[in-house]
Amino acid sequence: MTPQPARATRQKRQQTIVDYVLEHGDATVAELTELTGVSVMTVHRDITELSDRGILRKYHGGVSAQPSTVFESSSDFRLHTHTADKRALAEAALDFLSPGMSLMLDDSTTALALAARLPEVGPLTVVTNYRLITEELRGCEDIRLISVGGEYSRTHDSWLGLSAQEMIESFSVDVTLVSTSAMTATMTYHQEQEIVAIKRAMREAASTGVLLMDGSKVGRNALHRLDRVDSFDHVVLTGPVDKDLLAEMRQLTDVRVTEVA
Repeated sequence: MTPQPARATRQKRQQTIVDYVLEHGDATVAELTELTGVSVMTVHRDITELSDRGILRKYHGGVSAQPSTVFESSSDFRLHTHTADKRALAEAALDFLSPGMSLMLDDSTTALALAARLPEVGPLTVVTNYRLITEELRGCEDIRLISVGGEYSRTHDSWLGLSAQEMIESFSVDVTLVSTSAMTATMTYHQEQEIVAIKRAMREAASTGVLLMDGSKVGRNALHRLDRVDSFDHVVLTGPVDKDLLAEMRQLTDVRVTEVA
């Protein structure tokens, strides 16, 4: 069915708002009113709807795509942040893989960067709940691809929920490679309970767990505890990392720092 003109106009306007906020990180209501040419009240309704859908985070006087301790950025925003770090982490993660292995990748954009490198490894079985990873790998003949189903999250562009968790728990893979929103020397965190449950299930489904984190996430926390750092067999970071924090982490598990090109 063809969208009604008013609905089509609202969708186009909201997409303009999303594109602007993703590019700039945040925006005021005044900026968005000038950008769209509609009333302040209409902009308020738009950002309320976008906030309710989990695409943007509303605050007094504006809207943001930036993460906070209680809000995870959308997949679209994360795709365009710290891209050099993610490429460096993907390069380092190849050291844990060899032909014939089975692996699990979460819905992090760091895992997506690794997925792009997997055809270099050789035959692999890959389990993931991230739509963009399935798109990246679906044409690779050497990759046996298993997609985790569940309730689709537009914010994360992935499948979550109890059915996804139960499917993940039915697997036993050689290695799981995940990222998350924040970590201290002893603990990892995420803003959302549902994501925590999925990432925990993925780590527990693997013989070896690898945590991939860009340096901007180190020394921070978020609302929900995910797993202790020593629950991961390997942690790979991009620098710079505080030397005292790094020394404390290295007392718990294998920690590797990789250079960003």
